[in-house]
Amino acid sequence: MQVLRTERLNLVAAGLTQLDAELESTAALGRVLAAEIPSGWPPGEYDRGAVEFFRSQLAVNPQAVGWYAWYAVLRGDAARPAILAGAGGFFGAPDSNGVAEIGYSIVPEFRVRGLATELVAALVVFALDAPGMRLVVAHTKPENVGSIRVLERCGFRVVGPGDEPGTVCYVLGSGEIGPLPWRGVRTKSP
Repeated sequence: MQVLRTERLNLVAAGLTQLDAELESTAALGRVLAAEIPSGWPPGEYDRGAVEFFRSQLAVNPQAVGWYAWYAVLRGDAARPAILAGAGGFFGAPDSNGVAEIGYSIVPEFRVRGLATELVAALVVFALDAPGMRLVVAHTKPENVGSIRVLERCGFRVVGPGDEPGTVCYVLGSGEIGPLPWRGVRTKSP
């Protein structure tokens, strides 16, 4: 199991085991992740259709784990158990130009706590450290102020309209990244 650790989160790369469990039930997903699943699960656009897509892609190419979904598990302690707070990831491995698109969503009860920023920052580090990766792309709606703040905190810049009507496109290149908003992590220097 591939896990990235941030200040408060364990990011667990979704493999076939995790995705099959999620398709079975939230209880099965909770057992596989050793975390409670909140009532607001799944968050945002991370729905059954997305899980089925990720599973179909990994069934064909199991080595692509890490280029699809990641579960954002808020670590527990003596006072509270670990809990699944969100999901993020990519729409696939980088294309031939070294570009990958990122997406993310946090369960409503865990929003406005900086967890999305922590999640995106870690995934950016993961992506831009991969050989041949040069650009991470994100699309959001102009009225999604929370998502825009996350992208800006992580160093993304707006470049114009997105692929879908009513969206804007943000990018972050491998040479553009500086200190990230948690623990001063850096990827490659310019």
